[in-house]
Amino acid sequence: MYKFILKRLLWVIPIMLGVLIVVFTITYLTPGDPVLSRLGNTYTQEQYDAMAAKMGLDKGYLGQLSSYIVKVVTKFDFGVSFANDVRITDEISARFPITLSLGILSITIGIALGVPLGVLSAVKQYSVTDVTLTAIALLLAAIPSFVLALLALLYFGVYLKWLPIIGLKSFKHWILPVITGSMPGVAAMMRMTRTTMLEVLRQDYIRTANAKGLKKSTVIFRHALKNCLIPIVTMVGTTFAIVIGGSVIVETIFAIPGMGTYMMKAIQSRDYPVINACVLLIAAIVCVINLAVDLIYAFIDPRIKAIYSASSGSRQLEKIRGAAGGEEA
Repeated sequence: MYKFILKRLLWVIPIMLGVLIVVFTITYLTPGDPVLSRLGNTYTQEQYDAMAAKMGLDKGYLGQLSSYIVKVVTKFDFGVSFANDVRITDEISARFPITLSLGILSITIGIALGVPLGVLSAVKQYSVTDVTLTAIALLLAAIPSFVLALLALLYFGVYLKWLPIIGLKSFKHWILPVITGSMPGVAAMMRMTRTTMLEVLRQDYIRTANAKGLKKSTVIFRHALKNCLIPIVTMVGTTFAIVIGGSVIVETIFAIPGMGTYMMKAIQSRDYPVINACVLLIAAIVCVINLAVDLIYAFIDPRIKAIYSASSGSRQLEKIRGAAGGEEA
């Protein structure tokens, strides 16, 4: 187990380095001049050179890249924002807890609603309940996040005036962002749980449990649902990563001072250090989530612990993850 964890943590290093180089290269090649954005239309060559040196843009590509990597790796320093000269680390420290809280609340609602409704839909297969829940799940999955957020904002915030629509000043301010952020997760959980439950309910050991006269609730939750958890956990990890990465939409629409809004403003103002830092942070979160999902597998099914110690454990684990992700219908 410990060898597996250490191996996965070591793999994070080249992954993060690759993400850093790719994102830095893309921002470097993006059209536009951040120096001109700061100086405006009236400037002298001396002013331009001084500002370029101050922003660290007076070097070539390799010089800027090597300097950036050294700062990030040795000092965990992402530099300062081109827009306001504020340290990026300080801004991230203030904004990231908000985005993380929204993500955790959204995924919690997704699990709390999606899994039970998926179980109910599988148990009531082909009934009115099943058809209704399946239609709702497909509708939620088909509606883009920004459209759902805008509809919720207009209906509950502007038309009915039940809920506030800007900021996070009170409990009510959290309701619309969390609900709109959780709906795609609810749809994904419902579909995955229903699909895997239907497969498990057809297994021989479920028929045996029913033949023994066990309570239906015992058969469903103790025997069937327990064997559905691996694909569900995989979906939880994937959905959580999508929620964190897609926070730009929800936070921008509801004017939430989180990482998403910070990154959107940086994109609009060509604030390349902020963009690089936000993408690196999201990549790190995805790596941590994938590691956590793999470790949770061992607690769900003790047989998987043997895979961690085997020489081909990583390949076998990837097969499990691929099979779990491909079971959704």
